[in-house]
Amino acid sequence: MNTYKRLNTIFSWVVFVIAVSVYFLTMEPTVSWGDPGEHISDAYKLQIGHPPGAPTFGMIGRIFTLFSFGNTGKVAMMINAFAALCSAFTIFFLFRIITILARKLLAPAGEPSMVQAAKILSAGLIGSLTFTFSDSFWFSAVEGNVWAPSLLFTAIVVWAMFKWEAVAEEKHASRWLIFIAFMIGLSIGVHLLNLLAIPALAFIFYFRKFAFSGKGFFLTLIISFALVGFIQMVLIPGIPRLAGSFELLFVNSFGLPFYSGILVYFVVFAGLIITGIWYTKKTGRMTLHTILLSLVFLLIGYSSFITLVIRANAGTPVNQNDPKDPVSLAAYLTRQHYGTWPLLYGRFYSAPVTGYADGTPVYEKDNASGKYIVADSMTRIEPVYDQRFKSFFPRMWSTQRQGAADFYREWGGPGVPVEVTGRDGNPTTINKPTFPENLRYFFTYQVSWMYLRYFMWNFSGRQNDEQSFGGIKNGNWITGIPFLDRMRLGHAVSDLPDSRKGMKSHKYFMLPLILGLAGMFWQYRKNYQGAVVVTLLFFMTGLAIVIYLNQQPFEQSERDYSYAGSFLAFSVWVGLGVIFLMDILMKWLRSKEMMTIIIVAILALILVPGIMAVQNWQDHDRSGKYAARDFGANYLMACDKNAILFTNGDNDTFPVWYNQEVEGVKTDVRVVNLDIAASPWYIAQIYRKVYDSDPLPFTLPVSLYKSDVLNFVPYYNIGINDYIELKDLIDFIKSDDPQTFITLQNGKRVKFFPAKKIKLPVDAAACLKNGIVPENYSRRIADTLFWTINADFLYKNDLMILDIMASNKWERPVYFAAPYTVSNCFGLDRYCHLRGLVYKFFPVRADSIDYVPEMGGVDTERSYDFLVNHCKWGNLDHPGVYIDPISRNNIRKIQLEILWTAQSLVNNGKKKEATEVLDLFISRFPDSKFPYTSDMIPYAETYQMAGDQAKTKAIADRVKAILMQDLDYYASFSPGFRNEWKNEIEAAQAGLGKLSSLMNQGQK
Repeated sequence: MNTYKRLNTIFSWVVFVIAVSVYFLTMEPTVSWGDPGEHISDAYKLQIGHPPGAPTFGMIGRIFTLFSFGNTGKVAMMINAFAALCSAFTIFFLFRIITILARKLLAPAGEPSMVQAAKILSAGLIGSLTFTFSDSFWFSAVEGNVWAPSLLFTAIVVWAMFKWEAVAEEKHASRWLIFIAFMIGLSIGVHLLNLLAIPALAFIFYFRKFAFSGKGFFLTLIISFALVGFIQMVLIPGIPRLAGSFELLFVNSFGLPFYSGILVYFVVFAGLIITGIWYTKKTGRMTLHTILLSLVFLLIGYSSFITLVIRANAGTPVNQNDPKDPVSLAAYLTRQHYGTWPLLYGRFYSAPVTGYADGTPVYEKDNASGKYIVADSMTRIEPVYDQRFKSFFPRMWSTQRQGAADFYREWGGPGVPVEVTGRDGNPTTINKPTFPENLRYFFTYQVSWMYLRYFMWNFSGRQNDEQSFGGIKNGNWITGIPFLDRMRLGHAVSDLPDSRKGMKSHKYFMLPLILGLAGMFWQYRKNYQGAVVVTLLFFMTGLAIVIYLNQQPFEQSERDYSYAGSFLAFSVWVGLGVIFLMDILMKWLRSKEMMTIIIVAILALILVPGIMAVQNWQDHDRSGKYAARDFGANYLMACDKNAILFTNGDNDTFPVWYNQEVEGVKTDVRVVNLDIAASPWYIAQIYRKVYDSDPLPFTLPVSLYKSDVLNFVPYYNIGINDYIELKDLIDFIKSDDPQTFITLQNGKRVKFFPAKKIKLPVDAAACLKNGIVPENYSRRIADTLFWTINADFLYKNDLMILDIMASNKWERPVYFAAPYTVSNCFGLDRYCHLRGLVYKFFPVRADSIDYVPEMGGVDTERSYDFLVNHCKWGNLDHPGVYIDPISRNNIRKIQLEILWTAQSLVNNGKKKEATEVLDLFISRFPDSKFPYTSDMIPYAETYQMAGDQAKTKAIADRVKAILMQDLDYYASFSPGFRNEWKNEIEAAQAGLGKLSSLMNQGQK
């Protein structure tokens, strides 16, 4: 092994060791908020997550869980370690990619000299470490999510293509191309990001095999884009879709047994492939032979999706969309339930619906008939929009209607129509944005705010970690250079009040950006071929995603992790920029080349990845964080045995799933996610026993829930004005009587509900016997519950709740993670009582002193007991644990529930217990971690009502000091910037008024 090769190997392993050490030291020891809860649960038991699935991630993750050696509390750590290892190997291959490109610039032929080797290795070291400590990549590197292995596959295929380039003329060079195809196939089972590297790979091939010409360049570009489209749009969905078509033909049309079509399809498909490989080998058509072999190996990697069918048939507890046969697998892979969005041509947000058309049906196997039947025919109905409201390249297309219109006006210009008219399908005017307004929104929001801002986060600096939808307050990129930040945002990040110092900022002083731009321009000047390859990788994993996703307003979270591949490509230029600086200085210090290289390398190492590591460490260190695991467990532990718990959304549900599926916490509790409860596949699973949880009590049969007649159930008055029993209402909907159906304007026959006034008889004896109602509430049990349905229509998840209430017969406890999910529709929040962190539904009306509108009452004794004696707190009070924005947002609900419990204790004369709960709050959510704002005034008021004037004054003084700081901060902005703080200024002034009144009451 020559000297350079040996050094290159040593240094690549050095950066790997640095990266893996950093990620192991900072990775979360258990489950994180968001998707990791689902991915870890899926991997541990090889279950089926949300479409389009990640079976490769699941199978490899399952191997890593075996190293927990039966300790379920370590399962999440093992999968987080898998992500950390993947990320460290990404850094390893990034180092190799940078050194390959640097060597092309400095020593394209032959062994590099020691000076050249030092330059090359310095570039690899600084470029790869820059990406190691980058904000977005580091975040994904330390949690059990798909992004870490996805980026690893991307780095591997780019590196492998360069390896092919080095041996392209050798006899067996094509093995590298086949290996790349296999890696791409495997990566599809993690995430589709890897496909976006194909154009870069295509140009490596083009530059190696052909002489440059304008025609060849553009032809390669078109072919590479077409190849990406073919794999994503045709090959990936087409293979299972064609298999499904064979199956439907042979079973439904020919009357043959299930899977006969699949068998024929497999034999025909395999026969064609084998014949093609044999024929091309025999006739010496090696290019076509390599293409067919590459296709085979891509399909071998892609075949990981077969595990989804196997596991779906096993009936795993988490089985999203239930892809148990090729027909349903095709719908799963194409995300058919998620709908579509316009890309190159389509409607604007203001387009009225003129009718409905049949779409693609979703089938399921029906053993009774021996055929495949339509599982949810609502998916066959797609709205048809007025053609006059369509345009080329539509960016303003959201289905959110009025809220989106205001958003589009903010970003697209004041001329964008806010009032959306013409909903009857016969508009008198064409009320839509102009094409220049459409493009302005594209560039200002989708490109600038949703990509360039993230790019600058990673290479210039980040204002704070709060999500933002615009404005100067949160989420902007910064430089860390005070006068530049004041020009853009009206303030310097170093001038923050205490209330905002906890929102961590990153300041890189634009040094990584400047170094990367220098490297880019230098590479284009020295070797445009390599620059084209890096540019395509940069573009395809960045702006191309922006164009494809066509993002709507109000994303649920920041999406910077989606573009980490683009940031990886720019880190290549950061590394090359080091060589550029070395060359400049060496022109002045010709006799001291090696000293110049060492000085530049050390300075660049300190000033770029060094500063990034220091700036990013605190908020990327998750080593002591247990919030997601603990609060998910709290939801379950607060429930009685065999309870039904209704949750909402990902962060409500995924930590709960993790606790049940991995750590085995309260498996007798049936968790129902209301966000997906209307899905036929989910309803079918609810009818089954899972672990220690019995099926849910329903009156409506699963076949009715799975039909389309309950997708939209409108109210229709047939003359029932009195209260109707809930059971009678459910029986009415269950009936096959034609009079229980109504025909909508679009011609669909659906069920309707004939009464809004509902009553539910109460069996007091059953409530007490089954522990539905605590003994201390026994004298307050209502004989009958009365309420009014506030909505004019019901969805399946609404019906599900009503059905359970009608059919449960007061046998199983029912809980809600938050009653507001049903209060707007049913007005039942008065009968939901807080027990720690969840709300139990039982037939006792909350007293006015304990009632919080839309949230319910407080079961004072049990809520106090749970908070003081049983609740877990996620270690968030530990000085070394950073409070990330998701934790801050999720914990806000918990903080309010602690306050309501304390207020209820005071109202019920239990001042000592109220003080104990408030003290618990102060210790678990200290001011140093959760800065006091005017939201703390109710806590001070409750302390005062409990008789603790000293703690009242302590909180009031601290809140007053912070509010005064805030007002000084707002006043430091020029009038043009200060207007954005209008609401905050008014709130601070109102808070000071409340504090003054509070302290005056205390003195009296």
